[in-house]
Amino acid sequence: MYLFHGESDTMPLYIGKSVNIRSRVLSHLRTPDEAAMLRQSRRISWICTAGEIGALLLEARLIKEQQPLFNKRLRRNRQLCALQLNEKRVDVVYAKEVDFSRASNLFGLFANRRAALQALQTIADEQKLCYGLLGLEPLSRGRACFRSALKRCAGACCGKESHEEHALRLRQALERLRVVCWPWQGAVALKEQHPEMTQYHIIQNWLWLGAVNSLKEATTLIRAPAGFDHDGYKILCKPLLSGNYEITELDPVNDQQAS
Repeated sequence: MYLFHGESDTMPLYIGKSVNIRSRVLSHLRTPDEAAMLRQSRRISWICTAGEIGALLLEARLIKEQQPLFNKRLRRNRQLCALQLNEKRVDVVYAKEVDFSRASNLFGLFANRRAALQALQTIADEQKLCYGLLGLEPLSRGRACFRSALKRCAGACCGKESHEEHALRLRQALERLRVVCWPWQGAVALKEQHPEMTQYHIIQNWLWLGAVNSLKEATTLIRAPAGFDHDGYKILCKPLLSGNYEITELDPVNDQQAS
């Protein structure tokens, strides 16, 4: 991790990550806009991590907290939502109202309701699903929808396809977007290491609580998660479930006391 600092003592110009800071700084010089950033820089600081996971997590956190001038702004999205598949319908639900780390049958993570409905419409177009049955447009009982006449709907709205078949095809199409429920009771520690450094990332409900040098220090970080973290989920889901890292489930009794 490296930070470019300008005149401000509180807001860095840029936060990035690289295994070789010198080569990364030189690469910034090749782009005019980034070269202008370097001309404003007065000093560079750096933070070592045990690997890529720690670097990604720390980078995301620092960018959110410090809002550097030349980084894309990362903020907690109050409109973060997902599609939730119920027995007869698809609803748009929000992370501020539903615990995305525990709720079942959630699909996709979207910046807002409009993006979620656009994704559902795209799936409907690809799979010839009925807009009316999905709640994307009004539907008169027993009458074929307009898209059915155009052969863009398989006809679940008018009996050409059963509602069960329609629901099965919808579920199969959504499966690639499934939001994975947090698979542990409480917090876990993910061990990341290289020859000179070992870190234990403390994670609960897909939220990175921080990193410690030993498991004995883990309880100092455990606390009740403050909502679903989209960036944490994107960074952590694959490595946590890959089987490639040592995962230690932390004592849930200690978790509750610490929170």
